[in-house]
Amino acid sequence: MSPDPAGPGYDLDEYVEASNPAQLKAIGHPTRSAILDLVLERAATTTELAEVLGIPKGTAGHHLKVLETAGLVRVVATKQVRALTAKYYGRVGRTIVIKGDYLGGQYPNPMLGEAMEEAAEASATGKVGVDDPLPMFTLRHVRLTSEQAEAFSERLHDLTVEFSALPRGGDTVYGLIAGIYPTVRPALRDRPKEGR
Repeated sequence: MSPDPAGPGYDLDEYVEASNPAQLKAIGHPTRSAILDLVLERAATTTELAEVLGIPKGTAGHHLKVLETAGLVRVVATKQVRALTAKYYGRVGRTIVIKGDYLGGQYPNPMLGEAMEEAAEASATGKVGVDDPLPMFTLRHVRLTSEQAEAFSERLHDLTVEFSALPRGGDTVYGLIAGIYPTVRPALRDRPKEGR
């Protein structure tokens, strides 16, 4: 665990697991999701987060407390500012891995809905034109062994880590969502081999 020169400038683990209801509820709120993204770029104070998100400082503080209690952010630095101590918050892990029984439960996977809402909002505000190559979504289904699915999952994860480690630049924040999951879709059986 060491600071990445292209990263947020503080120590954090590569992964943190979100599996209990408090964690799933914490990341399911759009403001808290935005805070998690912002502090991955660099550590920030409650005041800085409130300003960039356009929310009251007390509201930002509440969301930070929920994330801190859930074990997803922590104070990574402090600085004396006159008579007060400013706390700088950062993520606990670069990648939050959602585990547990959230599908179809009380805390559905928040990332899917968030991605669709953000893409629709960008389109509605004129940020995305009809002929633009982005956003791009695709959904495929393939019958695989569990080993193949796990290997592909690792490749997808590596791609998302590469995406989040890119140097910050430009004027637009882009999102990337990727996943692989089992379904209950029917599958064709293999044809019997010829000559048997």
